[in-house]
Amino acid sequence: MNPNTRFMPILLCLALILLIAPSGPVQAISDPALAQAGSACPPLPPPGGNVVQVSTVAGLESAVNNAASGTTILVADGIYNLDGVYLLFDTPGVTLRSASGNRQAVVLDGNYITTEIVQIVASDVTIADLTLQEAYDHPIHVMSTETSHTLNTLIYNVHIIDPGQQAIKINPIPGGFYTDEGVIACSQIELTGAGRAHIRDNCYTGGVDAHQSRGWTVRDNRIQGFWCEAGLSEHAIHLWRGCRDTTIERNILLDNARGVGLGLVTDGEGRTYPDDPCPAASGYVDDFGGMIRNNFIAANSSGLFASQSGFDCGICLWNACNAQALHNTIYTADPGSTFSSIEWRFPNTQAQIINNLVNHTLRERDGATAQQDGNLSGALAEWFVAAGDGDLHLAPAATAAIDQVTAPSGVTDDIDGEPRPAGPAADIGADELSAEGFSLAVSPLHQAINPAEVAVFTVAVDPSGAFAAPVHLEVDNPSPDLLVSLSQADGIPPFQSTLAITDTHTGPVNPGWWYTLPITATSATATQTTSVTLLVGGSRLYLPMAPQGGSGFQDSFHAFVKQDLFPWMGKEH
Repeated sequence: MNPNTRFMPILLCLALILLIAPSGPVQAISDPALAQAGSACPPLPPPGGNVVQVSTVAGLESAVNNAASGTTILVADGIYNLDGVYLLFDTPGVTLRSASGNRQAVVLDGNYITTEIVQIVASDVTIADLTLQEAYDHPIHVMSTETSHTLNTLIYNVHIIDPGQQAIKINPIPGGFYTDEGVIACSQIELTGAGRAHIRDNCYTGGVDAHQSRGWTVRDNRIQGFWCEAGLSEHAIHLWRGCRDTTIERNILLDNARGVGLGLVTDGEGRTYPDDPCPAASGYVDDFGGMIRNNFIAANSSGLFASQSGFDCGICLWNACNAQALHNTIYTADPGSTFSSIEWRFPNTQAQIINNLVNHTLRERDGATAQQDGNLSGALAEWFVAAGDGDLHLAPAATAAIDQVTAPSGVTDDIDGEPRPAGPAADIGADELSAEGFSLAVSPLHQAINPAEVAVFTVAVDPSGAFAAPVHLEVDNPSPDLLVSLSQADGIPPFQSTLAITDTHTGPVNPGWWYTLPITATSATATQTTSVTLLVGGSRLYLPMAPQGGSGFQDSFHAFVKQDLFPWMGKEH
């Protein structure tokens, strides 16, 4: 008998126990700090005004339903099994956030029963510092009403896992009131192998999907995994049906069938504007004036490449008037399973495609027009710090991209917020490599170990330009339960150091503890930072997406029951 089959009744019983867990919070999960670091993503300020503390599903639902304008609802650490409960924000100026500020410590779990976890139909609503997972449809849905606009939504430092449809849906209802001027920032949105088994309707899923909305900013997010074996997922970020004046910047988009999309169709009931922003267009326009700048878009997943759609497009401009794609970096590990890095399609598409760095095709389709300047195709993997991991920061070997172009007036910094240009001219793509300095990289970025085991990482410090000064490495240890050592703390680049992290727990750790360890490299003239995340014991639910084999049931089951509870089943990495 297959040993996996022999133990299946035990596993099913354990799964049932987890399914009937109480709806209040359980043991907290410590923060993996998946939000991108840096000055673009500071913690929100402490709440002011009326503050309501909640620690149960019933208390959370009541607080949202009864909140007055100006209320901040602080959610205690724990996992909240909603099981059909949804949160409707119909009062302006209400904020929902975790009490700790740790988005991994508060999990609102729809269990594929709650259709939409958060519905927003009022202005000035903030959703922050939370994890939302397994909504049957949309974890967050922003809508207008029959009598008012919904303006100034802020979605900040959230982690959305395995939505049943689009992770964040934004659309007005008919009647002339709209969903405008929102921000989605510093968040992670992902579809895992386990969640992919729940996608239906010919892969009707995606990251951010907005209709008829103006003035949104989507920045500093990480969105990954939106593809299906059959069918074509919507984009990681998609604005259409008459959206206008969108800014999409400094995002990292990994292993999505389609990266960023402005527009899609050539007819329909899209939003129009009285000032006629595209007077030269003939007929219907699906998107107006969007800006896409300083994004990393990468595809490395063998599952994505083997799927029906493959990697369809990195940036897709379809019936998009006055669209701009400036200083983006797009990399595919399998050009043969990739249709285009950037494409512009249909006669009403008038675009600027400037200073983008790609390793595949820039494709004009069906009568679209574009100003092309400073783009570079044919990039090699060694031009990047770690192309296989989606880290598309420039390496010193990228001489063909360094100091080569003049940046447009709308691009004054790079994906890290560092000034552009750093040298005599700007670099092509999203990253600006310092003329003289050094880069800091670590591999792998994430690991999971059992208690009392050791995780080993490689830290690489490489020079750029003529840099040849001493660099000092430090690792910030967040816990007395960890022992941290570096094989080399000081050196002149290039050099590598082995980072060993030893866990000292002597027994089981459930549901598991996440640790984030910042790494800082300092010279007399520059400082670089990165971090690694480590999961000790417990679950693998919040690990960054990794390919999984087996049937859909096995994938779902492994994500739920957790492989590390049973060493004979193998451990996820």
